[in-house]
Amino acid sequence: MTMNLTRQLLVFPDRDSAEEVTEELSARWPELGEIELVRDALAGEDDAEDAQWLVVLEAPEEGGWTAEQLAALDRLSAEQDGWREEG
Repeated sequence: MTMNLTRQLLVFPDRDSAEEVTEELSARWPELGEIELVRDALAGEDDAEDAQWLVVLEAPEEGGWTAEQLAALDRLSAEQDGWREEG
């Protein structure tokens, strides 16, 4: 079986949602270590309100991402009107 070691990006429309998910992930999976929160301005947009917020997650060192973890990331993102991308 191939390990999934791909960085995961959780994309959210606002900072509050991204921060809430970051806190929940830190509590649920402390082995993920430092979780990065990044503001991503949309290309060509001048308005500071038009930005997405990314929660950047590196793969767990022990075994990479499991299908269950990825499904949990999908659910958690969807609860906050976000989504998951591999990056």
